[in-house]
This record gives sequence, structure tokens and C-alpha cells, in this order.
Amino acid sequence: MNTIIKHLVSLSTIALVLSSCSGDKAKSTETTTKKFENVKTQILEKKPIARNLEFSTTLIAYDKMAVAPTSPGRIQKILVEVGTRVAKNQLLVEMDKSNYLQSKVTFENLETDFQRVSKLNESNNISKQVYDQTKAKYEAAKTSLQDLEKNTFLRAPFSGVISAKNYENGELYNGNPVLTLVDISSLKATINIPETYYPLVRKGMHVDLTSDIYPNQTFPAAIDIVYPTIDESTHTFSVQLKVPNAKQVLRPGMFARVGMQLDKIETITVPYQAVLKLQGSNERYVFLNNKGIAKRVSVTLGDRFDDRVEIISSEIKQGDELVVLGQARLNEGSKLNVVK
Repeated sequence: MNTIIKHLVSLSTIALVLSSCSGDKAKSTETTTKKFENVKTQILEKKPIARNLEFSTTLIAYDKMAVAPTSPGRIQKILVEVGTRVAKNQLLVEMDKSNYLQSKVTFENLETDFQRVSKLNESNNISKQVYDQTKAKYEAAKTSLQDLEKNTFLRAPFSGVISAKNYENGELYNGNPVLTLVDISSLKATINIPETYYPLVRKGMHVDLTSDIYPNQTFPAAIDIVYPTIDESTHTFSVQLKVPNAKQVLRPGMFARVGMQLDKIETITVPYQAVLKLQGSNERYVFLNNKGIAKRVSVTLGDRFDDRVEIISSEIKQGDELVVLGQARLNEGSKLNVVK
């Protein structure tokens, strides 16, 4: 009987050992299987991409001038109103003419004297001193009359539209402009561009301008000035645009959007969903397949193109194999099983 019991115990022990070995083997197999993550990958390549930038701005008049005399006086007559379109050299304002008329009489008398003296000088019947003195008085009176004429009869320095009127007929000029004249046949606008693009922006480049007021229209414009300095606080540089406005449908003060297409450059873009974001941080990263092992690489995002985004990193080059599906389950060093 004791022999039978001993035999049964031995059999039970062997069974337990075999069961234990079988369990360890299963766990080992399961662990080995879990070491490989199924992923899909994509070979990276550089492609020419046109950079499209968009900015918002406010339109302003290309030229603006305060119409005013250089000395005090009474405003005799204002010949235009706000909104009046005027031509270059058109008379806009007449100031009090008393000083001008008096100066004109003085000039005409001196002009007569100078003509008489000039004839005597031609025949050598007058001294050079008298001739020179008469000539000097005549030229001084001529200059004075010209100055008074400019300040009595105020004319438009360029073609444009009257945008402000600050006086009425008969009022005294007190230093504020009598009128403000703006040229809206062309407009201008300033935009601030990130310094990264400074080498790509040139004077004369074409841009497109749109306005919510005219939703179905695009207005051509061009870069007029590229300012040579970078703002150290914003790391941007300023560009002035010139906007042709022959039909004058655009107006100073309007909000506008500016679309700019820069030269095509070769760069690497990837599916946007391939880029991961570190929780609690702005760090972006991707995973590369490095001979079957996951390699984590931090990247900087560039421009976005629909469902793709430019990635920038010194550790990424053309020909690298990027994980585009299954990357969320990966860690640095994970073993990869690439699924076609």
C-alpha cells in the first residue's frame, strides 16, 4: 500500500513540474510576441513645395497731403467739398488776397523799372551799380510774389479726393490743415513677415489681395518696399505693398487679406497624423524604423499643406523610413513588424 501511495505522489509531482514548465513556455511565447509592434511605414522624400503665406492688413492711401498756407490769414473761399475728385494743380482754396494784390502792384512797378534799366544798360547809359540794385529789387519782389501766390491760391499737388475739410469760408486759418487730399488711385499696406522668409521675399513680387466687402474678387498687388531690418521682439520684418486701384473700389481703412506664394523649395512633408505631441508639452516627435527598431526623433513643424505637414529636424533625411500607422503604441527601442 505504501508503495502505491509513493508512486502516486511521484506522478503528481511530475505532473505539476510539467504543468509549470508548460505555463512558463506559454508566458515566454506570449512575451516574445508582444515585443513586436505591427506598424505601417513610408519612405521619406523631398519634393518641391510652394509656400503659401497669408496675412491681414489695413489699406491706407498711397499719398496724403495736408492743404494749408504757410502763414496765418483769412480763408476767403473753399472751392471743394469732402469727396470731390480733383486734378493736379486744380485750385482748391483762395485765401485773403490783400497782401498778394499789394505785392503784385509792387512787383509790376519794379518790373517796369527793371525793363527800363535793362535797355539803358544795353546802351551803356547807366552805371552797373544802379543796374545791379534794380535787378536785385526786381528778383526779390518776383520771389515774394510767387510765394504769396502759392499761399493765397492753394492748389492740388496731385490728383486725388478731398477726404477732410476743417474750415468754412471767412474763417481764420489757425494751423490745422484747411483740407486733406488723398490719392486713392493706388493704395498701400504694410505686412509683417516671419524672419525665416526674408531671403525669399523681393521687391516687385506679386501678391493677391482680397476683401470681405468683395468676396468674389481678387486684387493684384506688388511688394514695393522690403524694409532691411528685423524686429528683435517679434522676429519679423516689414514689407510695404502697392495696390493699384484705378477703379477706386478699394478705400483707405478697409481690412484686407494678403496671399503670397513664395518660390518652390524642396522639403520633406509627412501625413499630419504621423506626428505625435508629448503630453503637457509643445514638443512634437515622430518614429523612424531603424533596422526594425523604433527610433524617436523630435521635429519642428513647418508649413501645413492640406493633410500633410513639413517637418524639420537635423536627424531626418530623405530615404528614412517613417512610421505612419501604429506609432502611438511605440516607445524608443520598440521592435517593429512592418505590415505592407
